[in-house]
Amino acid sequence: MTDKPSVLFVCVHNAGRSQMAAALLAHHAHGAVEVRSAGSEPTPSAMFGCVPRH
Repeated sequence: MTDKPSVLFVCVHNAGRSQMAAALLAHHAHGAVEVRSAGSEPTPSAMFGCVPRH
């Protein structure tokens, strides 16, 4: 068991938004937060063009 807060970001496919949100929090939290992402209908790969668009 850990005393770290835990955050789960969820979107439909876990192919863009939730992964970006998780990466941003993990980067800025410097290990102080356990961060995960998931999708209700996961896609096997990330959506191309998602990062340049945002």
